[in-house]
Amino acid sequence: MNKQVDTPFDLVMFDLDGTLIETAPEICDAVNDTLQHFGLAQVQQDQVDRWIGHGTRELLVQALAQVRRLTVDEVRRCDDLPLIAAEFDRHYQRRCGTRSHLYPHVREVLKSLRAQGIHLAVVTNKEARYTRTVLAAHALEPLFDRVVSGDTLPTKKPDPAGIRSCLAQFQVDAARALFVGDSSIDVASARNAGVPVWALPYGYNMGQPIEACGPDRVIPDFRQLLN
Repeated sequence: MNKQVDTPFDLVMFDLDGTLIETAPEICDAVNDTLQHFGLAQVQQDQVDRWIGHGTRELLVQALAQVRRLTVDEVRRCDDLPLIAAEFDRHYQRRCGTRSHLYPHVREVLKSLRAQGIHLAVVTNKEARYTRTVLAAHALEPLFDRVVSGDTLPTKKPDPAGIRSCLAQFQVDAARALFVGDSSIDVASARNAGVPVWALPYGYNMGQPIEACGPDRVIPDFRQLLN
């Protein structure tokens, strides 16, 4: 279908966790499954919410630093980190899709944008194996033309490489693209790529108000993407 003349964007890119899908509960489950396996204390949901944004491995490092009373640098140097990360991988693959859900109006808005001929992409710091599983669990894969995960390229957000790769693939000028996210990482990524950025206030921004990040717009309702 041809794109409508009055459509302001040719490409809309989205963060995943906290923007399209509420994933924090099942991430917390997987973290605590892992900690329990190694006889470590559990973490709380609000802590996990604040750690989301830099990818699941970094989140696991944050959790281990909390329960072992170490710095994150000390955790990264621990000999058993690869073993713990492998255990987390097993639990999170099992948990993906079990307690996550789409935010209101996500599916209908994505379908409407596609019907207008707009290219859609996901640019997330979540590792590809988890990204694929979560998208498939909620039947979102067919709605996206490209998915850039945290390990797709050598760098991840806030580095602009993922956004720029989408601009290049679809041959879209930065001014005709939009990034939609929920965190300071997303705002910084879009700014670094020279792309307008709109932010949702209900996601995971390390416990800080999204307005403080200075997005171009804050949209409390996903349907405002159609306005």
